[in-house]
Amino acid sequence: MIRIVIAEDQQMLRGALTSLLQLEEDIQVVAQASDGKDALDAIACHQPDVCILDIEIPVMTGLEVAEHIRRHQWPCRIMIVTTFARPGYLQKATDLQVEGYLLKDEPIETLVGAIRKVMNKEKVISPELMTALFHREENPLTEREQEVLRLAKEGQSTRQIAQTLFLTTGTVRNYLSTAIQKMEVDSRHHAIVKAEKKGWI
Repeated sequence: MIRIVIAEDQQMLRGALTSLLQLEEDIQVVAQASDGKDALDAIACHQPDVCILDIEIPVMTGLEVAEHIRRHQWPCRIMIVTTFARPGYLQKATDLQVEGYLLKDEPIETLVGAIRKVMNKEKVISPELMTALFHREENPLTEREQEVLRLAKEGQSTRQIAQTLFLTTGTVRNYLSTAIQKMEVDSRHHAIVKAEKKGWI
């Protein structure tokens, strides 16, 4: 029996996915989670064979959950599902060596087949996502610039970001200014939107 934890914040989709997977004789959904923290708790508790993670779940993203799993060397296989073919997300998933990366609009048969393949130590990726990876742009932002933009995205002011990262407000402004220039936009808001769209933050 393949034991699965599903992390998806849309309740209807999560329920439908669970019901469809439970129809398979060799698959059992042992837990569902609506955010990244609950997903980690469920994975730690149930020790599933496979975890299916939506990339944009709240509290912790699917990629952050995947990073935690890899860092702690938990044995479960990781499948990322997403609505968007964002090259930056795919690159992060590739760096984390996830076993599966699928678009949400794939047929359920594709997902079921992918689950069985990753259990057989194969890697699975949607063809559209492979195309996105081939055409991906390099992320021009440094790790610190990404960190500053992520905090700004959360609504933190320049002063709050400085306190969080133990920097001066002037240094934070410099990082924001450089990020805005690299994104070729005219405001921090537009820099955040563009970087998020490309999967760089």
